Amino acid sequence: MVYRLFVEKKPGFDNEARALGEDIRSFLGIAPLKGLRLFNRYDAEGIEPALFERAKATVFSEPQLDDVYEELPDAGDFAFATEYLPGQFDQRADSAAQCIQLLGQCERPAVRTALVYVLEGALTEDELRAIRKYVINPVERREASLSRFATLKADYAPPEAVPAVAGFLGFSEGRLSDFRREYGLAMDDADLAFCQSYFRSEEREPTLTEIRMIDTYWSDHCRHTTFLTELSEVRFDDPTAESAYRRYLAIRAALGRADRPVTLMDLATIGAKYLKMTGALTDLDESDEINACTVKIDVETDEGTEPWLLLFKNETHNHPTEIEPFGGAATCLGGAIRDPLSGRGYVYQAMRVTGAADPTRPIEETIPGKLPQRKLTATAAAGYSSYGNQIGLATGLVDEVYHPGYAAKRMEIGAVVGAAPARNVRREAPAPGDKVVLLGGRTGRDGCGGATGSSKSHTVSSLESCGAEVQKGNAPEERKLQRLFRNPEAMRRIKRCNDFGAGGVSVAIGELADGLSIDLDKVPKKYEGLDGTELAISESQERMAVVLAPEDVEAFLALAHEENLEATVVAEVTEEPRLRMRWRGEEIVDLSREFLNSNGAPKRAAALVERQGALADENPPFVEGLREMAGDLNVCSKRGLIERFDATNGALNLLMPLGGRRQRTPAQVMASLLPVQGKACLTASVMVYGFNPYVSEKGPYIGAYLAIVESVAKLVAAGASWRNAHLTLQEYFERMTGEPEKWGRPAAALLGALAAQLDLGIAAIGGKDSMSGSFEDMHVPPTLVSFAISTCRADDIIGNAFKRAGAKVGLLRPNYLENGLPEPNSLRALFDELAKRIRAGEIVSAQAVGSRGVAEAVFKMGLGNRIGFRFSPRAANLFARLPGGFVVEYREGAEAGNLLGQTTELYEIALRGEIVASDELEEIYDGRLEGVFPTRASAPGKRPPKFVYGMQEHPRSGVRVAKPRVLIPVFPGTNCEYDTERAFRLAGAVPEIAVVRNLTASDVQRSVEEFAKKLSRAQIAFIPGGFSGGDEPDGSGKFITAFFRSPAILDAVSALLDARDGLIGGICNGFQALVKLGLLPYGEIREPDPDAPTLTFNRIGRHQSRIVRTRISSNLSPWLSHAEVGDIHSAPISHGEGRFIASEQMIRMLADGGQIATQYVDDQGTPTMDIDFNPSGSTAAIEGITSPDGRVFGRMAHSERVGKFLYKNVPGDYESRIFRGAVDYFQ
Repeated sequence: MVYRLFVEKKPGFDNEARALGEDIRSFLGIAPLKGLRLFNRYDAEGIEPALFERAKATVFSEPQLDDVYEELPDAGDFAFATEYLPGQFDQRADSAAQCIQLLGQCERPAVRTALVYVLEGALTEDELRAIRKYVINPVERREASLSRFATLKADYAPPEAVPAVAGFLGFSEGRLSDFRREYGLAMDDADLAFCQSYFRSEEREPTLTEIRMIDTYWSDHCRHTTFLTELSEVRFDDPTAESAYRRYLAIRAALGRADRPVTLMDLATIGAKYLKMTGALTDLDESDEINACTVKIDVETDEGTEPWLLLFKNETHNHPTEIEPFGGAATCLGGAIRDPLSGRGYVYQAMRVTGAADPTRPIEETIPGKLPQRKLTATAAAGYSSYGNQIGLATGLVDEVYHPGYAAKRMEIGAVVGAAPARNVRREAPAPGDKVVLLGGRTGRDGCGGATGSSKSHTVSSLESCGAEVQKGNAPEERKLQRLFRNPEAMRRIKRCNDFGAGGVSVAIGELADGLSIDLDKVPKKYEGLDGTELAISESQERMAVVLAPEDVEAFLALAHEENLEATVVAEVTEEPRLRMRWRGEEIVDLSREFLNSNGAPKRAAALVERQGALADENPPFVEGLREMAGDLNVCSKRGLIERFDATNGALNLLMPLGGRRQRTPAQVMASLLPVQGKACLTASVMVYGFNPYVSEKGPYIGAYLAIVESVAKLVAAGASWRNAHLTLQEYFERMTGEPEKWGRPAAALLGALAAQLDLGIAAIGGKDSMSGSFEDMHVPPTLVSFAISTCRADDIIGNAFKRAGAKVGLLRPNYLENGLPEPNSLRALFDELAKRIRAGEIVSAQAVGSRGVAEAVFKMGLGNRIGFRFSPRAANLFARLPGGFVVEYREGAEAGNLLGQTTELYEIALRGEIVASDELEEIYDGRLEGVFPTRASAPGKRPPKFVYGMQEHPRSGVRVAKPRVLIPVFPGTNCEYDTERAFRLAGAVPEIAVVRNLTASDVQRSVEEFAKKLSRAQIAFIPGGFSGGDEPDGSGKFITAFFRSPAILDAVSALLDARDGLIGGICNGFQALVKLGLLPYGEIREPDPDAPTLTFNRIGRHQSRIVRTRISSNLSPWLSHAEVGDIHSAPISHGEGRFIASEQMIRMLADGGQIATQYVDDQGTPTMDIDFNPSGSTAAIEGITSPDGRVFGRMAHSERVGKFLYKNVPGDYESRIFRGAVDYFQ
């Protein structure tokens, strides 16, 4: 039987429906829409009636927030439903099924979901069509039937045998071309003729799988065919670029490469080769594995110095994000993570840099066939942040660059940093007989053709058929891979590894060794019906391939199972250098390695480097210029975008993305401690980006040179060492056709980048090219983004917000050449001088000068601590770009040269009697993108009370233990377990992590039994933060509550609290689970109650990540025994569902019993509903509560994410000592 439910958020909690209705009325201009209701529809099969009834209020809905119907209410004038396309991953349905499995300890049922829209109003057919078009992206969703299902079981027809391409060997030139178009191949006619020649030599017709696989293997995305095209002729209309080319030719000769083809790839990589030859590059970790950029570093800890590997990578998903922004952006990050991960690095920090056209333009200006820029921009941000927040990756820097050219195709870049102890990394050549294990997610149709799709330029008609090309992300699955790859026992068994991205099995496994035999029948599938070609090229995400010696396979599979991961042997390394694939007993691929590695027919092109222009500096009147600057899309506030991204997971981040007491000064870098476990780390990594599309548009050579200068300057301004820096580059250009001018643009950019590398002695050791930035006759601007990374001591890092009023501020700048580029000798000397003075403590804040000159710098530096600025009377050219220049704040008493002016208490910017109030500028600055990325939300006008409940003495547990044991469960989606484990270990406890496994019903039963047994030995249970089950279905904590409601766990929790006087705690997702279980505020697990308190979506309707101030309102709890009532602590928050709600009667009861532990407060220490201080909009500003006796404690703020050096640019008292309080309770 198929059960059906409709779940609707109650009035006041229906954020999504209200926001969509407002969008339709304002953005689409459909005023007749009077009302909109939104229902989640669930269909479930394979579930017992009693279990379905239990799941209604514990899985599918929350009684406090939702109304549940078995039939769609008869309300409104129109109704329609939408659902994911067949084969697309539906996290809501998947999480619902897993929750039910945990709740019933049974086999996983089938669940399908849909969204049902009920519209009220006199809407025309055209208006209804416009609404449907707005909410249905045909690349991922379709309109669903409103009828009931007879069954959810899909009837998959057995796939047909893979055919040979009959007659291929005899195809004429014209027929080959027709064949290419008929099958939508990305390769060109010459490649196809090259294939024909190969198969003639093999004396057989190719299979269709082989043609598809070769098309993927040789795609520009996988094999950089554009970058490897020989530039048989290079001409110049620009003397500077021509001089750089002569320098390049001389380097080729010095390296003995003069007889090699001139290619874009050679231009991109020769700098590192040359600097290595000259001894300037000595720390590369080189191997045959092609993973991420990897360098050898020394990591300093409190126990000594250790050799580590630092890995970093930039990744793009421009085409997938353009057509399906949520999934495309999410898997951009997922793919970026897996590159360092496959190099055995634990990925601990990410950066997001994107390019878009103006998202504030009206919908009428949307290009036919494309999504509106506003929707594309906002949805992509939601996708990337959702994935990063779920997997538990701190995003340290977020920026979006605006230029009209990105209307042709969006730019979506994710850059990540990972690291690993060198002793854990084994790199060996695979040997015949070695086994290849596929780890992680299962294979479906999502992502089929993604590599080739990303390699094409697109038109209106081609976008309509791209749905299968978009990969779907499953962050909780990738988190499991992260955990496994942090286990030294597992890592030391891996000889070689590759991640599943572009090309699927054919590339991920196909690249591991020269000879391979792959059994496609062993590849785990999401569903039946996949044919051999789909299994070979599907780009389904969250999969890794590892090469193991036969004797290591069994142990490795067991380690994977401990992490709740599927792991299957699917291939074997062979002696003969051929790639073979079998499916249903038939060999459907049999290709020589030599042929595959040829990358197709040789390509040649001519390049003409045109005269390089320069972007003229503007020098507007002072007041007018400041106002215009504040509203510039590339200058204005992006706070509503930045705060969507968790910046603090891992307890490693040294600089918040927004700094100062007010958290308003945007950081120019991301800086983090290395992820050392069990020791205090003293070494930091720092990563930045540099790029200005308007400079590059005028002259790609100058744009690329200055992108590198900008990125390195930002490193220096943050206190990082620049002389041990490395670069990785992102190239993004229009589709290359036959015109030499087109080829000349990337050639010019790479020559500029090469010149900068040589002038600074810093090598680009990696990069990513995307050469399909075209849509019909529109093209992206010439784009070369420089990412620079370095390491230094953590205590060298400084922020860029002004620290105090009355400080002297200087302008430090290099000398400039006639073409506007900095003179290299003076630039290097300036970098050294600034680095020296920062380390000496003479400079306390610094900012690399950006696109709008020193005016932009002093304005942004003053935002964080509300500090004004008075320019020196001699100050001039305030809006001029000064590449390699810095605005610096001197320490009081330090020698101050090149004075630009002085900071002031008056919040204004002044020059020679002209004054502009900084509040006025801030209003312009904040308002420019407020409609796209909101930062404000309505709040109740009533001021919350300040609760006070003090305890002079705290009772101790009747069970005395010197080092109490702490049990920390890890569910699919948990991501704060390492931070929690560290916090308890430092507090003197013995923490134990317990992974909950649910691959099968028997796994669930064993996990319940094992957890209950471990809990019986523990004194403390602590549920860490994360996104259990992806915070689905449509609500947080349901995965955890389903597990804790099993009888064995119920008994173990009761015994812990009642018989052994134990403690239970939870933060963020853990707090949500404790509340929804009833442990908070009641002290016992209860059935859901419509009148009970709960936590729901933030009032603003999106994720919030920032530092908050919380006040101790009661120290009743043992957890708070080291606190005094009235103490104020700072702590990070990162959540989308942190709004505590309760009735007035319940709040009075909690207050009277001292159960309101902490409240959000403002700068004055006063509880507030202001979103800047109470980001969730929690009732009565409540941030944390306890059970009646205080032994169960939960809060939203991440007290575990604190430590030395962290959040240096946001002042506050971060040490609340709650973990020490819990440990002391047993002593």
